[in-house]
Amino acid sequence: MAISISVVLLLAVLAVIFVRNSGLKLWHAIVCVLLGFFLAGTSMAPTIQDGINSTANVVSSLQP
Repeated sequence: MAISISVVLLLAVLAVIFVRNSGLKLWHAIVCVLLGFFLAGTSMAPTIQDGINSTANVVSSLQP
């Protein structure tokens, strides 16, 4: 659960930065959020979650 909250927070910060600086329109961000909500309700959600968890495990195991 902590990984999900961290990813959501990171994506929210990136969306705010893109809206302010990179020309991402507010409605583009809204469409992306809606896509995420609808995607979370599909049968692909567990596969996506597993992929995110695997990626987080790989990144956390890297040593500088």
